[in-house]
Amino acid sequence: MDQTQISAQIHQALAELSEAARLEKGAWIVTGCSTSEIAGGRIGKASVPEIGEWVARAVIDFCEEHGFVPLFQCCEHLNRALVMPLQAAKERDLIRVSAVPQPKAGGSVPAAAWRMLREPCLVLQARADAGIDIGDTLIGMHIRPVAVPFRGEVRQIGYANLVCAFSRLPYIGGERAVYR
Repeated sequence: MDQTQISAQIHQALAELSEAARLEKGAWIVTGCSTSEIAGGRIGKASVPEIGEWVARAVIDFCEEHGFVPLFQCCEHLNRALVMPLQAAKERDLIRVSAVPQPKAGGSVPAAAWRMLREPCLVLQARADAGIDIGDTLIGMHIRPVAVPFRGEVRQIGYANLVCAFSRLPYIGGERAVYR
């Protein structure tokens, strides 16, 4: 397990997710990640800042390359708040909160993303178009309804389980409704 391998797996997972979800430029992608799980430990018990930097860099690079907005879910110590670009938060008038994520209070990935983004901010909650969950961090609360689980070829990052999700429009109208 090294930076090149982890970055490649994240890039592949995001590429498969963006294709399956048919994400358009400007889509929001939330990342939840336990570096403890990637390294083979128990979630929340063995944070690895170096792996956090690898993950954050891979996600930010992918999002910049494809015109997506990256969001990074903090752990429960920061109430699963999200690190994201300030401009995107302002555009959707999201509620900002006051904290700076740290590896053991927010998580290694959000802490790294905070340092890497040009103008980071922390928001209470958001509604992303899609997301990747590395190590069972429960990102569902930040995916727009209706969340659809997605599993691509990449099933693990390091030792961590990988689950992806994207949102679809809700179906309404019952049995007589017609959908595209």
